[in-house]
Amino acid sequence: MTDRSQERFLALLESHQNIVFKVASIYCWDSEGRRDLIQEITMQLWRAFPSYDEKRVFSTWMYRIALNVAISSARKAGRLRRLVAPLETSDIGSVAGPTKPEPDERIDALYRCLRGLDPFNRALMMLYLDDRSYLEIADVLGISETNVATKISRLKRRLRSELAPSA
Repeated sequence: MTDRSQERFLALLESHQNIVFKVASIYCWDSEGRRDLIQEITMQLWRAFPSYDEKRVFSTWMYRIALNVAISSARKAGRLRRLVAPLETSDIGSVAGPTKPEPDERIDALYRCLRGLDPFNRALMMLYLDDRSYLEIADVLGISETNVATKISRLKRRLRSELAPSA
């Protein structure tokens, strides 16, 4: 990669870094995992950049790579979770760090629902919540616009029922 290509990549990465952070936040719940996923996504973007077609929208290309890396990572983590027993919070004792400020309960509830989705539907909803067009979502995920609309409609119904207050 030439110096000019490197500069272009770094400028594009910086101007679209929020995509990487959003993807990492949706697929990783702990800060260490998020850092690792951000690093892996960035590395894969760097490797793939020489094949980036400038006729395409950079953010769409970036989302596609970031989501592929995140979904692969989530699948791998799922396999590992079956092999490793989680540490009980009572085992941690007083080692825990400082507490975080109270987040918005509605956002927490939405993230819990999103985490309950399979990796593909999680990506679909993240793109939808990021105000991406159905065309762009279809391009990133490799499905038709009609399929995007159908899946989003079903997911919205599902999320509404899960987020509805219990009576």
